[in-house]
Amino acid sequence: MPSQERSQLSIVDELAALPFTEQEGRLGIGEGGWSGPGHHVAVLRRSRDFRDDRSEEIVEAAEQELDADLAALTDALTARWGSPTTVDLWPYLGVDDPDQRHVAPEPPSFLSDVAGTMRVWHPPLSDRLLSLAIGQADPEFPLELLAAVGEVSSLPR
Repeated sequence: MPSQERSQLSIVDELAALPFTEQEGRLGIGEGGWSGPGHHVAVLRRSRDFRDDRSEEIVEAAEQELDADLAALTDALTARWGSPTTVDLWPYLGVDDPDQRHVAPEPPSFLSDVAGTMRVWHPPLSDRLLSLAIGQADPEFPLELLAAVGEVSSLPR
């Protein structure tokens, strides 16, 4: 197992084991992270930003690197817990919800702002879910490989 993948997997394991906090706050895990009631999110890898150069070859190279990391982590977690479920994050934006007070649970709420889908595992004998996604907040910002842990209740099974 390459050291980059091993390091990312150890961050995922650490994230999954952390107790949830009552307050929103920063986590000193990976390349940055945050936590709050019922969720944790960590950046496992961040590409360069694209402010100065958004050329196709630069963006594609960054996408390929993060896709390779996502594939390796998916293989490792699938070996542990079986195949993930791919979850479309569009519904968590609340755009199609007639209830204007709609508030999606975390971590899908945050992930829906930066990614289109996430891969989700429900580890056996756990009340948590673990998800991976590649997201980008804005075309000039870096791409990020994200790991998120949330309560099982944040997603319907």
